[in-house]
Amino acid sequence: MTEDLGALVRSEMFKRKMSQKQLAEMVGISNAYLSDIIRGRKDGPKAQEHIKHIRKILNI
Repeated sequence: MTEDLGALVRSEMFKRKMSQKQLAEMVGISNAYLSDIIRGRKDGPKAQEHIKHIRKILNI
């Protein structure tokens, strides 16, 4: 996830008063894995699918 997209995800979660753990549960991944995706540590094909799902959930 790009730095800009990571910041956007954090901003949307804050606006919705949603925790990272809640978002991870909605996506169906662990909180640690979501953190790695947001910080750009994971960006493979599977992570890209999760990013699409995150974008859909947050409407971004």
